[in-house]
Amino acid sequence: MLYKHHQQKLLRWVALFLIGTFLQFLFYIPTPVLSQNSNSCSNITAPLTSEEQTYARAAWQYFVKNYQPATGFTNSTGGYPSGTLWDMGNYLMALNAARWLNLTDQADFDSRLNKFLTTLNSLKLFEDALPNKVYNAATAKMVDYGNNPLEQGIGWSALDIGRILAAFDVIRTCDPQYNDWLKGIVAKWQVGRSLKDGQLFGATVLPDKKTLLVQEGRLGYEEYGARGYQLWGFSAPKAIALEPFKLVEINGVQIPVDSRDFQSTNANNYVVSESYILDGIEFGLQGELADFAARVLDVQKRRFDTTGQLTAVTEDNIDQAPYFLYNTVYANGANWATITDANQPYPQFRSISTKAAFGWRYLFPDNAYAHKVFDAVKDLRSPDDSGYYAGIYEESKQPNKALTGNTNGLILEILYYKARGNRPLIASTSASVSTGKPSENASLATPSNQPNSTGKPSENASSATSSNQPNSTDKPSENASGATPANQPNSTVTTLIATPADTSKPTEVTVAPIPPVDSPQPSSNLKLDRSLTPVERRYAEAAWRYFQANYHSQSGLIDDRSDFKGATLWGLGDYLAALHAARSLDTITPKEFDQRTRHLLGALTKLPLFAGELPSRGYDTKTLQPVDYGGNPVPEGNGWSALDLGRMLAALYNLKSCHPEYTAAVDKIVLNWSYLRVVREGILSSATVTKEQDGRYLTRVNPETRLGYEEYAARAFQLWGFNLDRSAVGGEYQTTSVEGLKVPIQRHRTDTNSKNQYTVSNPFVLYALEFGLDPKMRSLFEPIFQAQAERYRRTGTLTASATTLIDRKPYTVHSTITGQGESWVALGDNGKPVPKGRLVSTAVAFAYNALLPDNKYSQQLQEGTTDLYNPLVGFYEGFYETTGKTAVGFTSSTNSMILQSLLYNLTNRQPLIRPITTMNSLWWQTVTKGDSGRGLPNGATQQTNLTSDSSGSYWVSDSQKAHLVTGTK
Repeated sequence: MLYKHHQQKLLRWVALFLIGTFLQFLFYIPTPVLSQNSNSCSNITAPLTSEEQTYARAAWQYFVKNYQPATGFTNSTGGYPSGTLWDMGNYLMALNAARWLNLTDQADFDSRLNKFLTTLNSLKLFEDALPNKVYNAATAKMVDYGNNPLEQGIGWSALDIGRILAAFDVIRTCDPQYNDWLKGIVAKWQVGRSLKDGQLFGATVLPDKKTLLVQEGRLGYEEYGARGYQLWGFSAPKAIALEPFKLVEINGVQIPVDSRDFQSTNANNYVVSESYILDGIEFGLQGELADFAARVLDVQKRRFDTTGQLTAVTEDNIDQAPYFLYNTVYANGANWATITDANQPYPQFRSISTKAAFGWRYLFPDNAYAHKVFDAVKDLRSPDDSGYYAGIYEESKQPNKALTGNTNGLILEILYYKARGNRPLIASTSASVSTGKPSENASLATPSNQPNSTGKPSENASSATSSNQPNSTDKPSENASGATPANQPNSTVTTLIATPADTSKPTEVTVAPIPPVDSPQPSSNLKLDRSLTPVERRYAEAAWRYFQANYHSQSGLIDDRSDFKGATLWGLGDYLAALHAARSLDTITPKEFDQRTRHLLGALTKLPLFAGELPSRGYDTKTLQPVDYGGNPVPEGNGWSALDLGRMLAALYNLKSCHPEYTAAVDKIVLNWSYLRVVREGILSSATVTKEQDGRYLTRVNPETRLGYEEYAARAFQLWGFNLDRSAVGGEYQTTSVEGLKVPIQRHRTDTNSKNQYTVSNPFVLYALEFGLDPKMRSLFEPIFQAQAERYRRTGTLTASATTLIDRKPYTVHSTITGQGESWVALGDNGKPVPKGRLVSTAVAFAYNALLPDNKYSQQLQEGTTDLYNPLVGFYEGFYETTGKTAVGFTSSTNSMILQSLLYNLTNRQPLIRPITTMNSLWWQTVTKGDSGRGLPNGATQQTNLTSDSSGSYWVSDSQKAHLVTGTK
């Protein structure tokens, strides 16, 4: 018995020794020592500029002023001693950044971190398992969100745990002497209780005091939180996967949205900026998350493009009730929702978030919009040096003066990321990324039912939207989808299906401008009668803003419309015409004109040609790869448009005429093209691609028939010597009676059964501005204008009938003079009526006023539309006839035509296209040689010439000129 007693005593001592050893490990507190600055954390490869140092010092002051010395914690908001584990993670990230940015020294860093970890290690845990959701920062007591002490606590947040675990990893990497201490803290927590079925679970306390586990996290934050867990060896494979999600179309961008909705889960599926920003600066954006982040930034840019409202949305504290809001791209079925956690809307308090603007600026340093929104908040510091305010209210334009650790901590973390040369704070191999990938067809950033990206006539009138566009039918019908809320008519929901499709992503192409030209001229050789008036200059500057806001600095291209990353040759011709007008009006400098022109010409040399012949119908403005009118990639191209080619040829000819220093470069471009099939027997023809039932893709070439556009393009081809008498204006035209006037509806022809679908003003006013009004064109132009004036006289409805592009379905609206046999009908690209869809076109109003300045009706049109612009992104497309409301949409065609109209005002009503007087350039030399195999003209002579008579100056075909001289018709 005595032996057994001593044996038991010995065992107790051994047990106590082991327990003591374990506790010593568990509560180990290191002696502060200097960090070894040889680690990567001290490797500052892109030191902050003086301005950035100011930003960093201001953000750090928040933590200096909100420090709680008794606990080592900081206040989550200015002067309010409360904080969650997420806030604590923010502080650790800020403290680490401050150390390596030399805002504080090692001694202060160690003092602060020792106090923080000592308190953290001694916190009372919820159910002795995990940290409570929130603590009093001054006392370290468990509290509720009102900072009221609670003995039981209110549960834990798995996402907040993931946030602080990521911060722990950064601390132990940069200051490895704290590793054991941090490991001890994590070991003390029962982290496994927050994991279930591969997902993250938080805990909440029910009214009966029972604990309920609830799944936490939605797309964005769920993956971020799971990666924090993974850094410490805790796996949550379902949480780190992207699924389940769907795509919701917002402002023309397919936005990834968690498909678990609020109604069935009582959890908000909001899309905000911060989760993607955190992922980017800490883990590095990889795979689909990189694509998702780019989309979330792009949609905010597009909202700005269409509304003029700078947008940077994420969750933020605000300085008034309800004190915390989620400003979202999308939440619970609504676009641009601003809600509380309980899904209560507060749209009046939507704000531009300071932290989001900082994040996008440094995560996407080459993005022009990110710089623009950053500039709005970069100086939004409190005057008493207490840190950065949370943002700016959109509605009131006043600062949201909430001061928070979240805003200021993220700013410091972002600036540290920049100083590291944009290297993520956490090693890329530390946490894996889901490899689940949506199908390529579903991930398109442009709605597939947006068939036409330009202001020119719809290709849908012919066979261009045939079945060769397989992606155009991938979207479920609106009637079949219950996921699109009725109050969001422009939302399109596409559910993704993960497939093992090709994971390669298109990359943005950097295009080199053509080499500098010899002796660039300070201005065009176009002679102006006068200068712009102050009002006209304001309009010119506003129109040019479109080309600044939608310029792709790497490719040199301009988007045809602000909500669509694509361009056609027609749109690029608009851009070139706008460049010439802006330089002639002295809206841009000679240097900017030269740089942009050389960049555009460089891009034109790189465009893949359809069948090796001519530029395709559309291109992605980032990759230069062919796309269809829905933005869907079509690697082999989808045909060419003779009309688009004509628009570009007109602009290139005028570039040679008014800026002859670019002649050689222009001639090289156009000599790379083959005209064998676009000009046939005096007729312009376009190519479309159709898919047969057996799966083959066949090219079909058919004559162009679109009224006004065919005549315009033919005149442009004639400038280059092509014989197009059968497509140029002339011959007999079929008319119909509109307001008692004979309005043309189509040309009498026997070479095709194709019919013109509608008559609008656009091509006729463009023709008049650039080529003048020869007698035959005048006979078509005048009844078109007079019918609109007569309608106004009869009904009081301002009328400027045109094709316009808007930011919602049907995206393209043809407000016709006559269409489908009816007068004054609005048609979509599919030929179906658009009830109450008629618009008064801003561009056409400007053009009519320039062409007919003494006409009372054109003056009234001008008065109704002159101030219809956003000073940052250009002129709107117009306004609705029935309501007078602005039609949101910005395009290159509208803003180019306005610039051209302003230039026309200053030229004594001379056609904008001026003749080339010398015929010895490379183009004409090659034509003279003949036998090129490219379908060049038969002779080195222009088929049209500029002439004048009592009615004015105009370009006319040689055959027409002979008729005029002899008096025949």
